Amino acid sequence: MIPDGSQPRSECPDENNRQAKYPPAHDGFDLRRTREGFGYKVLILLFLVTLPTLNPWVRGDGVGYYAYIRAMLIEHNLNFEYDWLHANPSFRLSRVDGEGQLTPGNYTATHHLNNHFSVGPAILWAPFLFVVHLVILVLNHWGGQFQGDGYSRPYVLTMALATAMYGFAGLCFSFALARRYVQERWALIATAGIWFGSSLFVYMYLNPSWSHAHSAFVVAVFLWYWQRTREHRSLPQWAALGAISGLMIDVYFPNALLLIVPGMEGFVYYIQSYRELEKRWPAIIQLIWGHVLFLGVAILALLPTFVSRYIIYGNALDSGYTEKWFWTQPRLFEVMFSSNHGLFSWTPLLIPSVLGLALTWKQSRIVAISFVSVFLAFLYLIASYQDWHGISSFGNRFFVSLTPLFVLGLAMMLKTLGDFFVSRGRAFLVALLFVSLFVLWNIGLMVQWGLHLIPVRGPVSWKTVAYNQVAVVPFRIVRTGRNYLFRRSELIQRIEDQDVEQLKGETQNQ
Repeated sequence: MIPDGSQPRSECPDENNRQAKYPPAHDGFDLRRTREGFGYKVLILLFLVTLPTLNPWVRGDGVGYYAYIRAMLIEHNLNFEYDWLHANPSFRLSRVDGEGQLTPGNYTATHHLNNHFSVGPAILWAPFLFVVHLVILVLNHWGGQFQGDGYSRPYVLTMALATAMYGFAGLCFSFALARRYVQERWALIATAGIWFGSSLFVYMYLNPSWSHAHSAFVVAVFLWYWQRTREHRSLPQWAALGAISGLMIDVYFPNALLLIVPGMEGFVYYIQSYRELEKRWPAIIQLIWGHVLFLGVAILALLPTFVSRYIIYGNALDSGYTEKWFWTQPRLFEVMFSSNHGLFSWTPLLIPSVLGLALTWKQSRIVAISFVSVFLAFLYLIASYQDWHGISSFGNRFFVSLTPLFVLGLAMMLKTLGDFFVSRGRAFLVALLFVSLFVLWNIGLMVQWGLHLIPVRGPVSWKTVAYNQVAVVPFRIVRTGRNYLFRRSELIQRIEDQDVEQLKGETQNQ
């Protein structure tokens, strides 16, 4: 951000000629003009077509995320006992004894259940679920018989729809961000590709009570707004960016690494301004006030996290996580390429997506360095974490937060490859085919993962995966899709039973 609205030529030599090389970018969601709104219309159509795949249930980690909003709505406190006791069997397995009682190890020093999951998703669900709860109370007052415990169909369906809408909104903001750098066709293919070719789909539709789709949304809003206000950011805009930043961390703690982006932006400007201190002093003072306001509002936005940590653990700064960290021995290669939910081995479309981030160098060196640095910082953080593989995870779910960066990187890569073609139509078709192959791989792998044709925890055999992709999935995908749409309860129950059996087997082997 340059306070006086100017852009230093040393940062981006080509910036002033950008409009001659690329069509004007569009930041908003204006559907009034067909040409500018076409991409959003396609995305909306895809969203409506995929909505039937939405699976309204609360499961696994989602129990902890959802418990915040349910407990506050129904019990007006942070008592999660009802949630733990009514959770899915695999969640209860290590928390409830044979007599159906919560084990003492579940409780913290403040006599609250140990819920280390973040409160951010509950904040995003709150407006929708509050309305549903209010409607149910009114209907029951007038003689209705709706179950108002937070787990009846209206609540869970609303939660799932809200998650899907947040995920979709995140994709739209990612699309808008990518359009700042490439033509719409590349941004559209990249957005659809990451949507269906990464782990996002699972956590947007199949496991909507988890936090990852929400995280992709707030990160996309953060990056979009940062880019939109980058040339000249007023104090109110700094406050808005701070509020988004705080919410972003409320949703998912590692999202704090995204602060590298405005941090590096400010650092570069301070360094450049040092040589012309007297001339730029008013702008520097304005930027300092902007940064102070940004940090202050971000801290205020983090109050829900601090308050919930204080109530549950007695310490506002206690995250609740007790897993070990290996800062000097990060599992970098394993995180990227392991058969145990490796980022690139499970979702290979992210390889050109990450490489494409460096291609933003021609348009803005700060953007390229900042975005690549965010990915590398995320990679190091996750690789240093004890459970870097995500335990029960499709792909490496921790990186779903970086969806907007993946969309931008893939769009940049497609645009660069498209420049080698004389025919724009042929370039578009080749790019579409290229991305579609990765999407088909990802869909097949999701079917294998969902049906437990491969382990949902631990490493998989790539020989088995490859065989299933060719010899099993094509013959089971239609029947599975039919059962999922029309006999979902039976299918989900069978999958849950398989999950419990696998967990029991792992426990016995330990």
